[in-house]
Amino acid sequence: MQNKPYDAPHNPSREEALSRYRTVETLSEDERAQPSEDRQFVAALERGLRVMRAFSSSRDLLSNGELAKRTGLTKPTVSRLTYTLARLGYLSHASDTGLYRLGAQALVLGNAAVAQLDIRLVAQPLMQELAAYAPVGVLLCARSGLDMICIEMRRSPQVVGLGLDVGDRLPIALTAPGRAYLACLPADKRTLLLAELRKSNQTGWQKVSRGIEKAKKDIDARGFCMTIGDWFPEFNSAAVPLNIESPYGTLTLNIGGFASSLPVALIETDLGPRLVRLARRVERLLRGPKGALEPSVFQD
Repeated sequence: MQNKPYDAPHNPSREEALSRYRTVETLSEDERAQPSEDRQFVAALERGLRVMRAFSSSRDLLSNGELAKRTGLTKPTVSRLTYTLARLGYLSHASDTGLYRLGAQALVLGNAAVAQLDIRLVAQPLMQELAAYAPVGVLLCARSGLDMICIEMRRSPQVVGLGLDVGDRLPIALTAPGRAYLACLPADKRTLLLAELRKSNQTGWQKVSRGIEKAKKDIDARGFCMTIGDWFPEFNSAAVPLNIESPYGTLTLNIGGFASSLPVALIETDLGPRLVRLARRVERLLRGPKGALEPSVFQD
């Protein structure tokens, strides 16, 4: 089945629908790293949140010194921030090791944010269906700075050692979900984001840029894009942008796995088109009850 070019992000009605979520302009990575001239901007709060953003599922225990390196803040500043965040329950401190991890209050905030995403409830069973069909991980991602952050994941029982989970970050420039996100941005916003990405990926940017441009063409032509070993050697993935309302901007659905179980030919002839159908079905289900009567994405 041939897919129509994905041109929904340029539809003004969609932008109008999303505008109610964009009452405050999000800072770029560069702007976050510099003092703001906005009198309403609380720099101390930004520094505290910068500390919390330094944690991930792969780096869940960090010292003040490690946090200073990851945030660009001085160690005395980090020490005051981690002490305050720990007193408030947003960090947990291990007295025997001196290391910090995210606390219960951070979990409460995360759950409150994720609970707003009705799309998760709609997408979960369809993502699970695809994960049961093929040896892949199926991710739902949203943009976070210069990364895509996983907000939902379903993993095939056959996938071992994939190492990704909810809350993990994937670089926009090097991964399929990031390139799918870039592909559907309006031209002016894509240009600005590409400039930021180039500054943070100066080594090998020419090759990365070619991959981003190819992804845009692939999304337009067949609805999905691929990365073949671009992020990690022997790791392949494919992604599709979702045309739905979201308080977190454009979301993407993607599949990923090791090349031995997810070869290029399998993506191009089978799983890529299935992923596109999955995305389109999620969109229809979120727009009205008629979608609930539609057949499975696995019925050709």
